Amino acid sequence: MRKIIVLEFITLDGVMQAPGGPEEDPSEKFEFGGWQAPYDDEAAGEVAEKELKQSVEYLLGRKTFEIFASYWPKHADFWPGINNNMKYVLSTTLAKTGWQNTTFIKSVEDIKRIKASAGPDLQVWGSSKVAQLLFEHDLVDELRLMTYPVVLGQGKKLFADGAVPRAFKLVENHIGKTGVIIARYKRAGEVKTGTVGE
Repeated sequence: MRKIIVLEFITLDGVMQAPGGPEEDPSEKFEFGGWQAPYDDEAAGEVAEKELKQSVEYLLGRKTFEIFASYWPKHADFWPGINNNMKYVLSTTLAKTGWQNTTFIKSVEDIKRIKASAGPDLQVWGSSKVAQLLFEHDLVDELRLMTYPVVLGQGKKLFADGAVPRAFKLVENHIGKTGVIIARYKRAGEVKTGTVGE
């Protein structure tokens, strides 16, 4: 069975919309596109570069797919995997594209079928609605988060109400010079509770 790994750039208040630039995703009148740029540093860059070289396939939402499809086919030298490896796109409106190695899927059942099949792990980049759907159906095996020291107060978020309660274990972390916290979490079973101090 494949793992589903959710990778995201997020703010302290969980916003993940348009980290890369003002025109990336201005939907819903989002005003802060490009919030990631002032905090880039060597540590974050090294981690991101390592992720781009992973032998994986991708699970994307329609909006992220459209953003990626307009950019990455022309920049294959920087991220060859996003062009060469399979991309599964969850959409009820798209059915074809000129971008190579793309398969459109329509439901959580399709995701479960792919997860249960043989093949490399699946990475989710961006795709807020897909990520929330995965949490809702308890399908996330690992989180790789880069948390930036900024609060935006608006924008698409990684987490929403309705996620299945689940514990995760921190297995790797780095702190960049600009305050970016890079953390990798693996699924760790049920949520445990207790009383502090007992």
